[in-house]
Amino acid sequence: MSITATELKMNLSKYLLLSATEDVFITRNGKIISKLTNPFQERVDVAKSLFGSVPDGVTLEESKEERLSGI
Repeated sequence: MSITATELKMNLSKYLLLSATEDVFITRNGKIISKLTNPFQERVDVAKSLFGSVPDGVTLEESKEERLSGI
């Protein structure tokens, strides 16, 4: 989402809440001057990418053994 600096000033709390789920780009004179973002979003994206990476039939012990056997 892209908003003007004036819009950000008038509705700061709204955009702070919105930045928890998506990046908010702030513009001045039509140029992007800043980005309001969630500092933990990268961690959330990494965690989401791991879901489903282990097949359903594999037990915790099997996955540990497989991981440790590579050492």
